[in-house]
This record gives sequence, C-alpha cells and structure tokens, in this order.
Amino acid sequence: MIHEQPFFSIIIPTYNRPERLLSCLKSIAQLNYPPDRFEVIVVDDGSEMPIEPVVASFRKQLNLAAIAQQNSGPANARNTGATRARGKFLVFTDDDCMPAPEWLKTLEVRFKAAPNCLIGGRTLNALPDNLYSTASQVLIDFLYEYYNADRDRSSFFASNNLALPAERFHALGGFDTTFPLAAGEDREFCDRWLQHGYQMIYAPEAQVYHAHKLTLYAFWRQHYNYGRGAFCFHQVRARRNMERIKVEPFSFYFNLLKYPFSQGTSQPALAIAILFLLSQIANVSGFFWETTSCSR
Repeated sequence: MIHEQPFFSIIIPTYNRPERLLSCLKSIAQLNYPPDRFEVIVVDDGSEMPIEPVVASFRKQLNLAAIAQQNSGPANARNTGATRARGKFLVFTDDDCMPAPEWLKTLEVRFKAAPNCLIGGRTLNALPDNLYSTASQVLIDFLYEYYNADRDRSSFFASNNLALPAERFHALGGFDTTFPLAAGEDREFCDRWLQHGYQMIYAPEAQVYHAHKLTLYAFWRQHYNYGRGAFCFHQVRARRNMERIKVEPFSFYFNLLKYPFSQGTSQPALAIAILFLLSQIANVSGFFWETTSCSR
C-alpha cells in the first residue's frame, strides 16, 4: 500500500531524558493538525534505557518511528532522523520541548507563502520559577532580537524550533557532525544556509515551550559548552571564508548585559544580569579551552 507523503516530518533527538520525551510526545499528540499530514521520528542517541516503553503508548495516536543509534551527538541524531523522513518539510525540536497546539498549522501557513525558506519559531520558557532556566531563555531572546532584527532576513535559529524543505537540507549535507556537543551546530548550519543564498524567516507565532531545568552548575556548564561550540563555529566559518576568526563587537556584550532590565520576567532583572555576566565568563572559558585543545 502506497501512503501519501506527509507534509511534515518532526525529528526529535533524545538522550537519557525519558520523562521529558514523554511530555514532548504528549504535546505533539495534542497538536491541532491532521495526524495523517505529519510523522514523528524519535532518534535515541545511545540512551542507557530503551525508549520503546515511552513511545509505545503513542503509536496508535501518531505516525511514529523510533530509531536507536550509538551515542554520537545531537547533530548526528538529527541527520539520522532526516534520512528516514518522508515529509516534504523537516521540523526539528528537542525532547525537552513541548510544541504549542498551533505549531504545525502556523508553519504550514509560512511555508505556503515561502516554500524554499528556513523558518525558525519562538521558544518560550516553561519553567519561569527556575532562575537559571529563565536567565538562559532571556539570553536566547536577546540573541534572537540581535540576529533576527529583520524577521525576513534572519541569521540564527536554535535547533529546537526550526523547519525547512527536506530537499535543501539533504543538498546542504545536514548538520555538521564534527561538532562534539549540543552547541554551535545549529549556528553553523544557519550560516551555511545563508552562504548558499537561501532565506531565513523568523515566525514567532510558531511556538514551543522549553522545559530545561537548570542549577547553577548546569547553567555554567551549558554556557561553557556554548563557548566550546562557538569556537568550533568560528573556526569552520573562518576556514570556509578563508579569513581570520571574528567575534561579535563590544557593543554586543554591552547591550547583552543591559537587556534583562528592559524585560518583564518573573525573576529579578539584577539576578538575571549577574547570570548573564557569569554566562559570558563561562562562554569565554569554553572558547579558550577549545582553542588550546585544538592547538595540542
């Protein structure tokens, strides 16, 4: 029997977070979108426990496939999922994200108007009572305002809420699997996409809720790893453009530290600003650790 090609393929890499994956799949099962118009591909990146007990209860509700691979990082897991995808458009999210009910419907509207573009949605903090999770999301909000000031000429989307034509994803070779962490590979893909002359569009109405519970140590580690990923990104970009590594200007960091005071959040602005400063110290530490590591 020949099945009609789904419009969307939702690809979710997962690693050792079965409870978060459960919440993610529950949200997807409640999407306000025809279930025969999308498929879900979960890629288990070498978790210690099999994910089948988690996904089993959704097989009757969703067109769902689960793939297991040896642990090799989220970039590789996303590429693995993409090789199995049948949808015209690929939609990437993470196992700790919960899409809003209108997520796919709003993406379809965007693709009907711009079928060849990469579209990035908005991520919302699902843990407003967690200071560190709030600070991390407010920082992402700043980055989106900085890199996507013109929504029709955007330049950066995180991989937990982006969608694009499957054909172009494969033509570009997918995510760069040389990135060792969940940091920087989405930024590199966006940069490569733009270098091919393709357009990126920010669609803030396409929303997912991010439930990444952080502690002080986890916050530091997250941004330390972002620094490592940033070095990998700048190195790859410099080689591709045959130029020296370039980083953001001083004004970027100055405006970053001011940003929390202009936002209304459930957490004190001063506390978030202090965490912003800590995040940049961690980022620089990771950046230079990766610099010395590569020179060994």
